[in-house]
This record gives sequence, structure tokens and C-alpha cells, in this order.
Amino acid sequence: MRDLKGLPEDGAQTPRRLFMVLSPRSLPYARLALRSLLRNSVEPFTLTLITDGPDDVRQLREELEGLRAGPAPQLRAIAVHGEADLADLEAARFGRHPALRRFRHGHPCWRKITDPLLLSEAGKEMVVLDPDLYFPNRFSFEPTAARGVMLMWQRPSCLLPDEVVTSAITAGVALAHHTDIGVAQWRQPVDLDWLNWLIATLEAPTLPRHMHIESIVWAAIAMKIGGGYLDPGQWVCWHRTQYKRLLRRLGVSGAAVLQRERFSGIKCFHAGGEAKWWLVEAHQRGLLDRNDTATHPAPLLPFEELQPWQFRMLKARRSWLRRLGYYELMG
Repeated sequence: MRDLKGLPEDGAQTPRRLFMVLSPRSLPYARLALRSLLRNSVEPFTLTLITDGPDDVRQLREELEGLRAGPAPQLRAIAVHGEADLADLEAARFGRHPALRRFRHGHPCWRKITDPLLLSEAGKEMVVLDPDLYFPNRFSFEPTAARGVMLMWQRPSCLLPDEVVTSAITAGVALAHHTDIGVAQWRQPVDLDWLNWLIATLEAPTLPRHMHIESIVWAAIAMKIGGGYLDPGQWVCWHRTQYKRLLRRLGVSGAAVLQRERFSGIKCFHAGGEAKWWLVEAHQRGLLDRNDTATHPAPLLPFEELQPWQFRMLKARRSWLRRLGYYELMG
């Protein structure tokens, strides 16, 4: 972690510990996430970027140097780690947990779960951010609970692929419904024995290299250790409704679709899926920033467990729509 000299101190206020898994390929939209974070956070924070190879580390360090040229009043320290940079920590902390080690070397998104654990001591918070976020107002993160995990809420569900969800349900693993992984907040210590068991159970016998498996793991963690959903009125997740699909089919630009979202008074917007690629034009057109203040803590909502019958209905609905050609027609 590289300390930044010459920045104002905030007395006893402890910097928030932020982590982001980021590939340089995502910089067209991630650059906006980082700039809005640097500009609008009212709390001091450290930022750790987690990426793949040495060339990715170099590119991201160069990017951070450029970003620091703009407003960053609360940034206290920065670090960039490639996958191999944490090999010694992985061996030391996950040495007795082979499934966790396999998981870490699966899809890069899965390292949103593993790598903050490697870089955090007992009691330390881990605020994990997706690169497709936007912070349109002056804001503060919610206080990270002493125990439990805090996740964003979304409709209807991003628990995919179906066969891995089925493996979890068959094994009796409870999963939280409506989880979105744009922002996750939790603390060490984490029960690595249980987490290793969970990954091994989901493998059955191997995990497909599918990014959304991360969401299944977070959903299982939520039901295991508790916590709650971040207030969806403050931490807003993009929802690809039928109306929005229709607008796109009619030729409405992505930026114009985003213009219909609520950015006033919120803390964070998660532009998941295709919406992430619309952020640049929307920002250039001045559609995102509101310059409000959203610093009051918002209460958590209790996690809702995904029931087997709900999963069967979601799965049947997707299959039915696929047979009807809905996804080919509407995207």
C-alpha cells in the first residue's frame, strides 16, 4: 500500500478500506467509477486494485497517476496487486483450503471474494466495489457491521448458472434472493473452513468459469453469517425491465435510457450488464451528476432466502421465454 503524502488528515477518522477487481479493458467505464468515487466520497479511504498480470498492474498504476491529478481529497493510500503478487499470502492463508485456492484461480471476478481476505487482518473491514458503479452525489458508505455481510439488492435474481444453483439447493445450502454484488461490505475474520466446504460443494465436480458464480457464493455467505441488503433507495441497481428492452429495440440510445434513472439523492448507481457501456455518453451529456449530499446512514433490510419453488419458477420462466424467442426479439 502506497501512502500519499501531503493530503489533509482527518484526525482519528479511520480510512475506509476499498477494494476493486479491475482489468484495464474495463477502464472506459471504470474510469468514471473511480473519478466519481475520488471526487464525491466525504470519508477518507484507501484503495486497492486487484488485477491479473504484470502488464495490467503497470497500466492501472499509470491510470491511477492520471486520476490523482484530479480532485481526490479523501484518498489516503493506493495499491495495485496482480494475481501472482499475492501467491505467498495465498499459500500462507489458504494452504489448508484447496477448493478456495482453485476458486481464486478461476474467473477473475471470483477474486472479489478471495483477495480482500488475503489482504485483511482480523477485525478489518472490506468494502468490495464493482468497476461499473457511479457515485453521482457527495456520499458516505454505510458503517460496516461487526458481523455479517452487506450487499446490494436487485430484481429479479442474478444467481446463475442454473446448474450451480441446483447443486447448492440440493446440498441444503441456503441462498439469499435478490442479491447484487455491485457493493459488498464485510469484515475479517471469515470462517475459511466453511467457505472452502462451500466452494467444494458447488464444484460438483468442477465449476464452470462463469462470472455470476460469485453472486451464488455471496448469496450463500449472506445466509450463513447474516447481515442485510443495502437500502435500494440509496444503493440503486440497474434493472433491465421489458420497457427498457423495448426502448432499445426502438432505437433509443443507452444514454437516453439511463436518463430515466433516479440519480438525485442516491449514494451509488450500479450500471450492471449492458448499461455499463452507456455511462460514458451519459456522463458526457451531463446526465449523471446531481451534486446532492447523501451522507446519512441508511438502515439495512433483512435478507430474503431464495426458496426452491421460487428458483424453479424463475428457471421455468426463462426457459419458456427462450422457447418463445423473447430474448432473440428483445435482447
